[in-house]
Amino acid sequence: MKRYVISVLVDNHSGVLSRVAGLFSRRGYNIDSISVGETQDPTVSRMTIVAHVDDAILEQIIKQLDKLVDVLKVAVLPAETSVYRELVLIKVKAEDHTRATVSDIIKVFRAKIVDIAPKSMTVEITGDQPKIKALIDLLEPHGILEVVRAGLIGLHRGDQNILTQEDV
Repeated sequence: MKRYVISVLVDNHSGVLSRVAGLFSRRGYNIDSISVGETQDPTVSRMTIVAHVDDAILEQIIKQLDKLVDVLKVAVLPAETSVYRELVLIKVKAEDHTRATVSDIIKVFRAKIVDIAPKSMTVEITGDQPKIKALIDLLEPHGILEVVRAGLIGLHRGDQNILTQEDV
């Protein structure tokens, strides 16, 4: 099984997310991550779905997505020709004697401290998954209290976009 990032343009109205997620659940496919938001056209939303599947299942997913009425375009975003990012908030223990060390780690990753409390800090980081994992690994010994991930998003590199990509 391989990780695939699938970009889907859909009509922007209620029920579309439910139908797309239902397609995956009815067939027993797990969604690792899903992010949805409006595009430059407010009548169209873009879904970025991450799933670990084999090639045959990916082909089935694409065919099934294409059959949904509200789906306008489906494209796979290959790692070598795409840019991926994720937004993560991490709440880490940061008491008086560890706060400077935790702050130094955060600065190295160009993350932002978005909240400070007497015994913790909340950190915002945007980046690819290896960068985020590295930060989490370094903060772990200090005590991670909470992590929330917004889900992977991605675009094709260069001039190519979802509308100019050949059908899969």
